[in-house]
Amino acid sequence: MASPVVSPGSSGHTAERPIDPGVRIGHVHLKVADLDRALAFYCGVLGFELMQRYGTQAAFVSAGGYHHHIGLNTWESQGGHPPAPGTTGLFHMAILYPTRAALADALRRLAEAGVPLDGASDHGVSEALYLRDPDGNGIELYWDRPEAEWPRTPDGTLQMFTQRLDLQKLLAAREG
Repeated sequence: MASPVVSPGSSGHTAERPIDPGVRIGHVHLKVADLDRALAFYCGVLGFELMQRYGTQAAFVSAGGYHHHIGLNTWESQGGHPPAPGTTGLFHMAILYPTRAALADALRRLAEAGVPLDGASDHGVSEALYLRDPDGNGIELYWDRPEAEWPRTPDGTLQMFTQRLDLQKLLAAREG
């Protein structure tokens, strides 16, 4: 028996049974053209730790000793090119930093490595840096403000926005 197809907004929408609130995105696995180049970026620039490597085909990196937050592989992409504009695929992956100071340190690392930003935004709930890895994959580096500081309407509805992020003020927040 085939599974029923449910489209958003149809009578089969699952709003009455939302996903378990403990669910999290565990890791992202990216196709890359050159594993060494990808590792130089994710480990050398961003500071992730190499957890395991499978020759020239795959590697797994993480923060804090976790088995992996990001998988990198060349199984279908060795020597390949990024997807052309106007095609489907991953818009960006988001890497959550625990503090504003940690995000400021990420900005310092990017600047020292000469990695350009695509953008930098204050969304009210978070501050974010947008960039691309060497394979053209979109990346958001961000930290969340405490929920008590999130902007809300008078009735309590979340009211996110997008404003320019002051990078000099962010850099000033860096610890040590």
